[in-house]
Amino acid sequence: MIITIEDKQFDTKEITQLYPAVMIKTGYEEETTQVSLEWIEVEGKDKVEVVGYGLFIILKDEQKHSFIFDTRKEMDEAIGRVASQLKK
Repeated sequence: MIITIEDKQFDTKEITQLYPAVMIKTGYEEETTQVSLEWIEVEGKDKVEVVGYGLFIILKDEQKHSFIFDTRKEMDEAIGRVASQLKK
């Protein structure tokens, strides 16, 4: 099955991981890192600087694709579009 995220297409057979995460500043220069949505809600709320929200795909050949959104709402909408493609 082929799914489309933004303007890129992926064969689901090639996807090893597909997950959402929050991008935060690490505190070291402009470095950022990913944390889980759960962590940001439970542990990190108001303690870290959120840079964006992302949907990440890792393929069998270890290629990584990142789709970064300014808001949680935008990321949630993208996840909804992916979910609707997977239901077909």
